[in-house]
Amino acid sequence: MQHTRGNLHSMRTVHSLFRLVSMLLDLATDALRFLLLGTRSRAALKAENLFLRKQLALYVERKARPRRATDATRLSMVLFSRLFAWRDSLINVKPETLLGWHRKGFRLLWRWKSRPSGRPRVPQSLQELIFKMAKENFTWGEERIANELLLKLGIRVSPRTVRRYMPLDMGPKKRVPSQRWMTFVRNHAQGMLACDFFVVVTAHFRILYVFVIMEIGTRKIAHFNVTDHPTAAWTLQQIREVITGEKPYRCVLHDRDNIYSADLDSALISMGVRVLRTPFRAPQANAFCERLIGTMRRECLDFQIPFNERHVRGILKEWVAHYNQGRPHSSLGPGIPDARGNPEVKHCRHHVPMDCRVETKAILGELHHEYRLERRAA
Repeated sequence: MQHTRGNLHSMRTVHSLFRLVSMLLDLATDALRFLLLGTRSRAALKAENLFLRKQLALYVERKARPRRATDATRLSMVLFSRLFAWRDSLINVKPETLLGWHRKGFRLLWRWKSRPSGRPRVPQSLQELIFKMAKENFTWGEERIANELLLKLGIRVSPRTVRRYMPLDMGPKKRVPSQRWMTFVRNHAQGMLACDFFVVVTAHFRILYVFVIMEIGTRKIAHFNVTDHPTAAWTLQQIREVITGEKPYRCVLHDRDNIYSADLDSALISMGVRVLRTPFRAPQANAFCERLIGTMRRECLDFQIPFNERHVRGILKEWVAHYNQGRPHSSLGPGIPDARGNPEVKHCRHHVPMDCRVETKAILGELHHEYRLERRAA
């Protein structure tokens, strides 16, 4: 991709140079003709001028559309117009058009005279890097970014230059530093629970509600239950079954559904747990639980047609045990949320140890399988 962009840039540069050379040659030709006309007599010039006007009158009577003037033609006409009264001689070009060409030429001249003469601008790639560093590190100022570039990447840029390419609303002096929501969640993940509801439709089109609670730090499903009529009291009891004091849970994360009532939050606070409510209309703030629910659907419930509440509970009980104790999770390294029942395995490359064999355990009627090594009998 970069090679293609480089070729396009080279082609555009060559085309611009070719147009510039062509315009300079046309201007030189017009200047030479003007000098040669100076060697002729005034009578001859007047006769030739009248002769050309007659031909041009015939050309205008036929109403033929002339071709567009080139940049060299426009510049020549602007320069020649300074030597005589040009308004009476215009036929194919309106006076406003010639004045517009003159203004355009003056703008180009002024832009050339006003071009920057200081140090060159930093490359585009470095500008994008500075912008990215400022966006990803909201507490960093221009001096910190300049020091990072110098000490880590060997790029020497002054803090004032860095400030020029930072977002206008970034930097510690612009606003009070505030960490992102997901940054806060990750920093407190080890002591944080996340919970949410989702629905399951039975074979008789009955809607059941599944409530799930997970440990964000370990990705373990701490608890789940099924009901057809969830209430705030029922939801509080499910959370109480997890927060028993055996583990130092500090926070509970849930959305702003009405089922999480003020009495429920007050009860959790009285248990010594901080309640975190997600922002309005921001399901991504509870992304870990949302992803878990999606996994439960894709790997389990999408392949089942449950008959009733008891059937849903039985299906999820078997799958949750598999999820916690036998399913690898990529964000853990990969690892298993509850690896207590899995002995440590010696890593071998491309072969099973000679003294072991692979044992298979079917999950949910062979929808999934778990594999483990067992030593061969001596």
